[in-house]
Amino acid sequence: MADVNSNPTPEQLTLGRLEDQIQWYSRKSSHCQRYFKWLKGLTIASAAVIPVLTTANVGHGAQIAAGLGILIAVIEGLQQLNQYQSNWTSYRATAEALKHEKFLYLAKAGPYLEAAHPTAMLAERVESLVSQENAKWLTAQSSTAKDQGQRAEPEAH
Repeated sequence: MADVNSNPTPEQLTLGRLEDQIQWYSRKSSHCQRYFKWLKGLTIASAAVIPVLTTANVGHGAQIAAGLGILIAVIEGLQQLNQYQSNWTSYRATAEALKHEKFLYLAKAGPYLEAAHPTAMLAERVESLVSQENAKWLTAQSSTAKDQGQRAEPEAH
């Protein structure tokens, strides 16, 4: 007996791709959010300690304060290089837009209400959202790479 899933329908393929992209963008958004908040918290804490170390009579306070200043510079460089905050918000927006398409499609609402080929329309709209995000990402990375004298490589989704 043939496996039912050996020949998935266009709808199964499209919904599978959609779900995969929702999960990818959600996961990457969460990852970028965690990194951004963790690094920003470390920067804030380090900056808050520096005045205490430089004004208090603490052994090696000046050296520790200098080290924290270096740490802040490195963290901010990493933030600029990796664009955690902008990627977090951009990936979240794309995940939510994909979820929006999924719910409209499943409810046969919005543009899918009277569409002659709703599955094809969904596939086109999903790929358009993913392509737009890839273009935004590449533009942002190219700009950062140009500032750093490097070449950006697209991230696989």
